[in-house]
Amino acid sequence: MSSTTEEAARRRTFAVIAHPDAGKSTLTEALALHAHVISEAGAVHGKAGRKSTVSDWMEMEKDRGISIASSALQFEYAPEGHEGEPYMINLVDTPGHADFSEDTYRVLTAVDAAVMLIDAAKGLEPQTLKLFRVCKARGLPIITVMNKWDRPGREPLELVDEIVSEIGLQPTPLFWPVGEAGDFRGLARIDEEGEAAEYIHFIRTAGGSTIAPEEHYSPDEAAEREAEAWDTAVEEAELLAADGALHDQELFEACETSPVIFASAMLNFGVHQILDTLCTLAPAPAGRDSDPAALEASTTAMDERRDPGDEFSGVVFKVQAGMDRKHRDTLAFMRVVSGEFDRGMQVTHAQSGRSFSSKYALTVFGRTRSTVETAYPGDIVGLVNAGSLAPGDTIYSGRKVQYPPMPQFAPEHFRTLRATSLGKYKQFRKALEQLDSEGVVQILRNDARGDANPVMAAVGPMQFEVMQARMENEYNVETETAPVPYSVARKTDAATAPKLARQRGVEIFTRTDGELIALFGDKWRLQFIQKENPDFVLEPLVAD
Repeated sequence: MSSTTEEAARRRTFAVIAHPDAGKSTLTEALALHAHVISEAGAVHGKAGRKSTVSDWMEMEKDRGISIASSALQFEYAPEGHEGEPYMINLVDTPGHADFSEDTYRVLTAVDAAVMLIDAAKGLEPQTLKLFRVCKARGLPIITVMNKWDRPGREPLELVDEIVSEIGLQPTPLFWPVGEAGDFRGLARIDEEGEAAEYIHFIRTAGGSTIAPEEHYSPDEAAEREAEAWDTAVEEAELLAADGALHDQELFEACETSPVIFASAMLNFGVHQILDTLCTLAPAPAGRDSDPAALEASTTAMDERRDPGDEFSGVVFKVQAGMDRKHRDTLAFMRVVSGEFDRGMQVTHAQSGRSFSSKYALTVFGRTRSTVETAYPGDIVGLVNAGSLAPGDTIYSGRKVQYPPMPQFAPEHFRTLRATSLGKYKQFRKALEQLDSEGVVQILRNDARGDANPVMAAVGPMQFEVMQARMENEYNVETETAPVPYSVARKTDAATAPKLARQRGVEIFTRTDGELIALFGDKWRLQFIQKENPDFVLEPLVAD
């Protein structure tokens, strides 16, 4: 086994995803705490006098107590009793708010598994359901964590039944709660036969800011100590085992089952059990197939697939600026797909064919950055000032490879944007170019409105707030927005555009990537025009 393959085998790259306020950022910080990367967890909601989490670095995130941008953290972790090199964890905390779904979906193209966090009091919420389905569609194995068990909530069997009935995913409990929701005493470790093999009792710490000590008891000792609470946990585990809810690695990797762990991220209960499960069950980095469209269009030899041990390749899944006021730079977050990445190596940008040197490469822990010399499949690297890179781009060495593009989502909200001061126009254009390249919003222009008054297109209205806040905080440009009378967007072509422009309730724009975009007042207007003009080219903005 080559050193690259060995390094890839110890990588675990996963995303934490959930509905807003399920506790993603709290869990992210708790996982880092249990890996001894930080010594004390911060409170997450940005309230007066409290710390914000390591992963939430943007001012809006601290003010609102929500995650707006995805954040990558990397650290080593060795489960108790593990022999050999520790695992290298690449963890991506993602936005939960539906307005930032596109950022979350991009992250899901760069990870090998997902931790789906569910609020035990609320169960499956709309965004949770949506993300579960996306994970299943992408073939991402899912580990389910029932969070906030320290608070009053629903019955555990009811939560499991809801997952089965709503999304057809079979939960397989690995750690079952002892004590009802709001009275979290510990966890019963469930063995391969579905029996409660051990009782893990947690001891609270002040504010949950440090690792919660554990006491381990045999089933007999647990029955004596916890009486009815233990008996209930045993009975529920037996019911699930009788129903076939047992862990099977093949079914888990096929996204047919999902290991379940009950936890309280705020109290640090059940957190290292989550880490241990990720290390032992989540898949190591695998290979990736080239984009079929790129293969068909290529006039030169191209690799159809790259596996971890092959030559270097990576895919950019996010571009972010303004993460640190001390460093006025842009980071392109790249997932290493294959081979060994060495800082300073000469690589090729698949989309443009240009080569560039990766002299400035970083690993990122929230806002903290450190130079990376070498990275392996599964690792996430920040490439500094790689201005030519955009989400979905491939970089490689050796023979060409090009991976499928990132999914895009049809915007449903549109507003104009302009600088309040004409004297700030130069900064305005620079900020617009940068934030557009990051995918904060899509920027649409036409001659009638001019460059000083473009239209922003977004999945959710909160993206407009992020755009304005970053314009002001990072570029010192105050802006104002105004509504436009459109709610539907379609791609069109050069032949159709002039004819569409003569239709009432339609306006034609050019997107930054050169695509012609038609905006319609509403879906009924679109349907009427399509019916009257069946030869018009009108395609959804969503990529396959």
